[in-house]
Amino acid sequence: MTGDLRLVPVALTVWVVAWWLTGSRPLAGVVLLLAGGVMAGCVLAVRGAGPVLAHLLLACAGLVALAGSFQVQADARGALPGLAVEEAQATLHGTVVSAARPARFGDGSTWEIGVDHVTARGATTTARGHVVVTAPGDPPRVGAAVVVRARLAPPGLGEGTVAEATATKAVVERAAPHPALRVTDRMRTALLEVTDPLTPQARGLVPGVAFGDTTRVPDELDDAMRVTGLTHATAVSGSHFTIVLAVVTALLVVAGVPRGWRVVALVVAAGGFVLLVGPEPSVLRAVWTCAAGLLGLALGRPGQGLPALAAASTVLLVVDPWLARSFGFALSCAATAGIVLLAGPLARRLAPWCGRALAFAVAVPWAAQAACGPVLVLLDPAVALVAVPANVVAAPALVPATVLALAATLLAPWAPGVAGPLAWLAGLPTGWLAGVATVGAAVPGHQVPWWSGPVGAVVLAVVTLLVLVLVLRWEPPDDPARPDVVGLLRRIARARRPAPGVAVPVAARAVRSGRSARGRGGRGVPVLAGVLVAGGALVVAVLVVVPRVGGGAGSPPDWQVVACDVGQGDALVLRSGPASAVLVDVGPPGDAAARCLTRLGVRRVDLLVLSHFHTDHVGGLEQVLAAVPVERALVSALAEPEAPAARARAALTAAGVDVAVGAPDQQGSAGDVTWQVLGATGAGVGANDASVALAVRTASGLDVVTLGDLEEPGQRALAERLRGRGFPTDPVEVVKMAHHGSASQDTGLAALLSPAVVLVTVGENDYGHPTDSALDLYAGTGARVVRTDECGTAALVVREARLAVSCGAGP
Repeated sequence: MTGDLRLVPVALTVWVVAWWLTGSRPLAGVVLLLAGGVMAGCVLAVRGAGPVLAHLLLACAGLVALAGSFQVQADARGALPGLAVEEAQATLHGTVVSAARPARFGDGSTWEIGVDHVTARGATTTARGHVVVTAPGDPPRVGAAVVVRARLAPPGLGEGTVAEATATKAVVERAAPHPALRVTDRMRTALLEVTDPLTPQARGLVPGVAFGDTTRVPDELDDAMRVTGLTHATAVSGSHFTIVLAVVTALLVVAGVPRGWRVVALVVAAGGFVLLVGPEPSVLRAVWTCAAGLLGLALGRPGQGLPALAAASTVLLVVDPWLARSFGFALSCAATAGIVLLAGPLARRLAPWCGRALAFAVAVPWAAQAACGPVLVLLDPAVALVAVPANVVAAPALVPATVLALAATLLAPWAPGVAGPLAWLAGLPTGWLAGVATVGAAVPGHQVPWWSGPVGAVVLAVVTLLVLVLVLRWEPPDDPARPDVVGLLRRIARARRPAPGVAVPVAARAVRSGRSARGRGGRGVPVLAGVLVAGGALVVAVLVVVPRVGGGAGSPPDWQVVACDVGQGDALVLRSGPASAVLVDVGPPGDAAARCLTRLGVRRVDLLVLSHFHTDHVGGLEQVLAAVPVERALVSALAEPEAPAARARAALTAAGVDVAVGAPDQQGSAGDVTWQVLGATGAGVGANDASVALAVRTASGLDVVTLGDLEEPGQRALAERLRGRGFPTDPVEVVKMAHHGSASQDTGLAALLSPAVVLVTVGENDYGHPTDSALDLYAGTGARVVRTDECGTAALVVREARLAVSCGAGP
């Protein structure tokens, strides 16, 4: 039952504005003044004029609270944002607020500190905010008071954290965590110990379903669960919270505990669960939705899912506006709304053909997937066709896996002899989950590519809506009275196809015709029109705002690394700021590289690297210099071939670019990225082996290695040099393959780098590039091979700590 929808437009409005505010921080005061003025006008002008004014008043009140909360939090950050922009050394004093996870690079760990005050430039000032810390050594415990000496850097656009900090020394705890946090930390550690002897899937999945620790899940299984839509099993979502409360309630009822004490016990159980798993966005959403529902019951209102979800979302967004940019929070809200709105109607349509039980089992994941699909394609531009059947088959295993894993967690510190067998038993249903994921990922066509970015999300939303209209308008025999949302969809679907410009009147007629449904309890139909309008506003906001913030048309707004399709040549773009980049080579003669920069929204090149002076790497230089300003350039030490080298140097000089010659171990920063020359040889070798080989670390933590056109001897020498320096400590994420994938590749260097993705910049040619031997070499290391002649412009993005590839990011 959807019931009262009045809070839904409020929640959507607050969400859109929170998303906007967290990307445009100076505008909080404007929102505060405008919303406050409109609210005051509503109160003074027409008291009790009607529901539309009441909805507007509620929305403005939400915006006033949101803007005020945002401004207070922004002001409390003190000097931290400025210090981060200046990449200053600082000493942070505060409390660890998140569990540690392995650092993306090296042997350290990454965690968050809630800063109380900061010391920098000889002064200590009060500053509030969360900072992401990467430090060597053993991580501190959640809740411990620590002092961190580190170099700061600005966070990504829209991040809820104030800064990122890199410490060179291990962090020492100055004060122990609260006793309750010490207990939950001991539980987590003890469960990891008792699961050590189990099978690889159980070692990873049992802690995952218990409290969301997926650090030990095998990479292959992790990928399989992602492409089959089963990652929610280890994401500690609202479903886990529901399972916990249901089990606790059942035990209390069986034990005959009075109702009042049951409520107290449920509150304690909910609080303990949050302490165990941490304040994940999806868990917070579930907790506050439950609280809103209980409040409604206490006030004598019937329990309704959508109003509780809308109220909880609004409160959480006001308290933490940066949740508006959390994919986890968006997916949790979308899945819940989808189930509340669609699971019942879908089950009723399916029941005559497969029975009630199976219909409901299919309808729930179908509804959740339909609602989450447009958000998921923003994370990974693909549609998982096996997600619904995989979730149906896996569903029976989730409850026993969660219950047994949590029971083992509770007992592990004090009764490991009992917890061990419980963990082993939990490994049986997690084995079922792993098997479903593995089989589903092996199904041919389990995933189909989709358009990336906001365009892909909107297209999928439209396709999903059309499918739902077709399904929901099909009446099974003896269909009971349907909810108003279904009736509205049917009326819109049955309306005549409107002429251009009359879509709104047709929708309005559909809504007006739904007023007769009020007699069946459908009081929410007129308000649903507001929901649809607000949803449309959300789509418009995403379509209009995201490209301005992140990139040009056709490119993912959060791209980190892009291999431009310039034909047979190189042009690699690495994001160094909201509208700036590091550019490695500029492709063959023509404006392909310049157009690529324009499509990506790059308005400044912080560092231009010309790996060597072959025309397919420097030919597009004049067009790039005409398109965007270049701050500085790094070039090969060998000025050969002479003609293109002379032209390139002359063009850089004429543009006033500061030029330096690349030398081994040379390093620096450019915007949000850091770089280091791994190898660059001068005279005595050919131009290819004189290529500047570069290591770049992006703001999102990606390690990227570019190899220019190094031949096998140059690659072998580079590999020997890197081994002597102990680089890399871990496999890198991205490698730009040397020499367009020629046969001249060094197996030792490929094995040493072991990238997750290898980019092959290649076009139509007579050289046989890329060769099968080169492709097989890197594929054999486990790398995903991405070719620009097949993929087009290839954009790499990092979403929810995952590296994804978007093909065709530009024409």
